[in-house]
Amino acid sequence: MAEAARRLEVLVLNPISPAGLERLPAERYNIVKEARSPDVILVRSADMHSMKFDANLKAVARAGAGVNNIPVAQLSRLGVPVFNAPGANANAVKELVIAGLLIAARNLAPALDFVRGLDTGDKDLDKKVEAGKKAYAGVELPGHTLGVIGLGKIGSLVADAAIRLGMNVLGYDPEITVDAAWSLPSQVRKAHSAEELLRASDFVTLHVPLVEKTRDLVNAKNLRLMRREAVLLNFSREGIVDDTAVLQALSAKQLRCYVTDFPSARLIGRPGVVALPHLGASTGEAEDNCAIMVAEQLLGYFDHGSMLNAVNFPDAQMPRESPYRLAIANANAPNMLARISQAMGDRGINIHNMLNKSKGEMAYTLVDVDSPVPAAVVDELGAIKGVLAVRYLPAGE
Repeated sequence: MAEAARRLEVLVLNPISPAGLERLPAERYNIVKEARSPDVILVRSADMHSMKFDANLKAVARAGAGVNNIPVAQLSRLGVPVFNAPGANANAVKELVIAGLLIAARNLAPALDFVRGLDTGDKDLDKKVEAGKKAYAGVELPGHTLGVIGLGKIGSLVADAAIRLGMNVLGYDPEITVDAAWSLPSQVRKAHSAEELLRASDFVTLHVPLVEKTRDLVNAKNLRLMRREAVLLNFSREGIVDDTAVLQALSAKQLRCYVTDFPSARLIGRPGVVALPHLGASTGEAEDNCAIMVAEQLLGYFDHGSMLNAVNFPDAQMPRESPYRLAIANANAPNMLARISQAMGDRGINIHNMLNKSKGEMAYTLVDVDSPVPAAVVDELGAIKGVLAVRYLPAGE
C-alpha cells in the first residue's frame, strides 16, 4: 500500500497548539498520546534520548527551534528527518531579551525584592522608599553598546530592536547565512571575533545553538575580557555559558548582572543573577507559529516528499511532473544516483525528473517516474547499500 493511502499515526509527546494540529486532516492523520509504532512524533521539550524507534517511524517534528532533546544522529541513521521551526518563536524571544536588557539596566529585579521586603504597616514607609531607591539607580540604554553573538533570525531582531532603542550594536557570527546577512540592519557593526565583541560591549546577548564548539562559549578566560560592570544575557541554551565562571565574575564585579532563561541550581538566589523559568518561547503566539510551521512541513513531506527545515537533511522541493513519485533518504556517497537509476531502469521504469540534494553525510533524492512503481521495486531500492529509507508517494491516493 502506498504511504499516502493510509492514515498516519502521530504521537504527541507534549501539548501542541491546536492551531497546528488542526492543519493535519483527521482523515489522514490520527493524533494520539500513546503509540507503540507511530509514523510521526511531535515534540516540544520532552527528552527523546531514551526512546526506542522502529522502522515505521518516518518523521520527527519539534515545535520549536532547538533539538538537543532529540537523538538526531540516531534518527539520521534510520533515514528519519527531524523537522524544527526556526524563527517561529523569534519575536517572543526578542521581546524577552529586550525585557532582560531593561531589567538589568534599571536594576529592576533587586528593586522589586526591596519593595517586597518593606513593612506595609511602617509609618515611615515613604521615607524608607525614598532612602532605599538610591541603591537601585540604573543606566539608560541609548549610547551603550550591545554585542550580539549569533545573527540568525532572533539575533537580527534583537539587533534591530536595540538600534531602535538608541543603542550601538556590534555583531559576531562566523557562520552567518546569506539570508540572515540580508535581514541584518545595516547599522550593525561587524566584530571579527567573540573576543573583540566582549571587549567592546556594555551588554552581551547570546543567540547560538548548543553544539560542541559553543559549549562554554562564555567562560572564565573570556569573561575577563569584558568591561567591568558589563551585563551578560543568555536566552539561547543552557551550557553555552559556564555558570561557575559567571558567579566568580559577578563576585569580582567583573559582571554587574547575568540574565538567563536557564535557572540552574547553582544560579538561583545568587546576587547579580536574574534567572527566568525558560520563558523564551512561552507565548500563545509563538506556540501557534511553531505548531503551524511544523504541521505545514509534515504535510509537504508526506504529500510530496518535500524536505524543508529538517536539521539533518537538506532542503529539497520539486514541482510534481508526474503522479508517481519516490522520496529516498540516503547516505551522501559516490554512485548513489547511478545505483538508484539503474535499479529502476532494470525494471523498465522511466525517470521523468530527479532532484538530489546533500547536507554533510546525508542526502535526499526525489524521483518522478512515468508509471506506477511496484512494491517489489520499492523494496529493491531500499536494499541498495547506503539507502536509508524509501517512500512511494503517488498523487491522489
